[in-house]
Amino acid sequence: MSTHIEAKPGDIAESVLLPGDPMRAKWIAETFLENPVCYNDVRAMLGYTGTYQGKRISVQGTGMGIPSALIYCHELINDYGVKNLIRVGTAGSYQKEVHLRDIVIAMAASSTSGINNSRFINADYSPTANFELFLKAATYAKNNSIPIKAGNVLSSDEFYEDDFDSYKKWAEFGVLCVEMEAAGLYTIAAKYNVKALAILTISDSLVTKERTTSDEREKTFSTMIEIALHTLSDK
Repeated sequence: MSTHIEAKPGDIAESVLLPGDPMRAKWIAETFLENPVCYNDVRAMLGYTGTYQGKRISVQGTGMGIPSALIYCHELINDYGVKNLIRVGTAGSYQKEVHLRDIVIAMAASSTSGINNSRFINADYSPTANFELFLKAATYAKNNSIPIKAGNVLSSDEFYEDDFDSYKKWAEFGVLCVEMEAAGLYTIAAKYNVKALAILTISDSLVTKERTTSDEREKTFSTMIEIALHTLSDK
């Protein structure tokens, strides 16, 4: 049992989906997994383990932002032996051709967070996806005619920024969208030599100002879950 997760040894599978929203974790477990069992409700950060196509898979809420996500990722990896982690979350589009409900797979994650500055003084570390997981996800999407976009995303520490147009600089350099956890996930996965990927659904657009509802974000973004589960269950 770790500090923030009350699971016993063996309760958590080696492959875990990581939504930020704990209620999305509950929805994923109850919608997609067979015989899901809740192993954690500390701080209402729900975690479940069940099976998908015969393979044990867990789903663990991480909260919002890199600091919160890193707590859960650290404990999952170091206390429970997790080897494969896929973030399934929402993102805001930075590009006019990246539309609401589009699927984005993060090949790399830029960041405004200072989390890596304490590790790499006066240098930039480039957090990237695990190629094996990325290839499996992209191949599954292609084989099932699911359109995806792949590239660089931004992991931001701020949800509400003072400069409403600051996204335009990132967009100019090809960043597809903004979210809040991928750069931290990719960094900690590299540190502990495990595999990580972020699959995102566009929930709003900074370009067009369109947005989905909170209920849609919690319960209707099933395509990215399908891709993630098939990626983890693929032999």
